[in-house]
Amino acid sequence: MNHSHGVSRPPAHTAHATDPEGTAHHRTGASWGTAAKATAHCLSGCAVGEILGMVIGTALRWGNAPTMALAIALAFVFGYATTLTALVRAGLTLGAAFKVALAADSVSIAVMELIDNGVIALVPGAMDAHLTDGLFWTSLLGGFAIAFVVTTPVNKWMIGRGKGHAVVHAHH
Repeated sequence: MNHSHGVSRPPAHTAHATDPEGTAHHRTGASWGTAAKATAHCLSGCAVGEILGMVIGTALRWGNAPTMALAIALAFVFGYATTLTALVRAGLTLGAAFKVALAADSVSIAVMELIDNGVIALVPGAMDAHLTDGLFWTSLLGGFAIAFVVTTPVNKWMIGRGKGHAVVHAHH
């Protein structure tokens, strides 16, 4: 494993490049599989929180803004919780695990929430759909799918630089 600033990186692909002066440089990048797994892990927690928030807000007939705010807040809570649980099981204290989870998941969750809520907001009628409407579920699940596709390259880039989910891998 590569070590940088005390953080272990997951196995990565090393590419060789030369600058204009002919000096060789090594770039380390994460594999697409590693990035997809990290994104799926993060999305699982986010999806639980977001669905719960949307269901609660819709069932209580809240307006769009408070429902979306609750869904986003719960997506962060559940997203962090999935990582916290794994880190505490790996032996970290709750305080240390919380710091790692914040470092590992914040950008990933933020990108996912921006994308999937953007999709829901842009789908005509989705914000006014009820729990029994197919449009509610297809726009929500479609938003998750698009968020996964957009967030995976973000996670790949971050992991390849020892950031994001690479911080979590140091503790497994």
